[in-house]
Amino acid sequence: MRLKIGVLALQGDFAEHLVMLKALGVETSEVRLPAHLKGLDGLIIPGGESTTIGKLAVHYGLLYPMREFGRSKAIWGTCAGAILLSRDAHRAQPLLNLMDITVARNAFGPQIASFETRLYVADLSLVDPVFRPFRGVFIRAPLIETVRGETRALATLPDGRIVAAREGHWLATSFHPELTSDNRFHRYFLAMAAATQSRQPSAVSRQLFPPVSSDRVA
Repeated sequence: MRLKIGVLALQGDFAEHLVMLKALGVETSEVRLPAHLKGLDGLIIPGGESTTIGKLAVHYGLLYPMREFGRSKAIWGTCAGAILLSRDAHRAQPLLNLMDITVARNAFGPQIASFETRLYVADLSLVDPVFRPFRGVFIRAPLIETVRGETRALATLPDGRIVAAREGHWLATSFHPELTSDNRFHRYFLAMAAATQSRQPSAVSRQLFPPVSSDRVA
């Protein structure tokens, strides 16, 4: 099944996601304007600075179109992207308000407190039958404090704190799979995107994604 995955390219480490996706043979697109969402089967919101990404999304008219896109299509937020996906980040900032999670920004301290740890993620067996730990790279990482409703935790630290969660076709990870050579999380997200591929865009979606002129592309 052929997929086209967009990566929000306003700020942060979007290039690393693009490299990982291209290595998997996936058609990719850098998303900077609402029209760039058209024709995508999924969207990745990368790590970076969540407030900056949110403000830029508002500036370029992307926040509502991304929210509408996420009603029927897969979205994965890594680190800052997980904050953007949430309904609550303990402060006033632009959010997609999609995933029923509460996220605490910079929960593990400043950049100097960044760390790596092994994570045991049972769901990854869906894309790779060889069960082995995943190397979680945490850089000024947020913490998924609570999951509610249909959201479920996918990965926790040894002390039980949640660092990955899924709700339907939305995925949030506190860490950076794109900074490793392990592509299992990207393959897991591609499977989520494939599950939504057959759905047709709504009339309101078509109105949100008018053609973009070349002189507006960053």
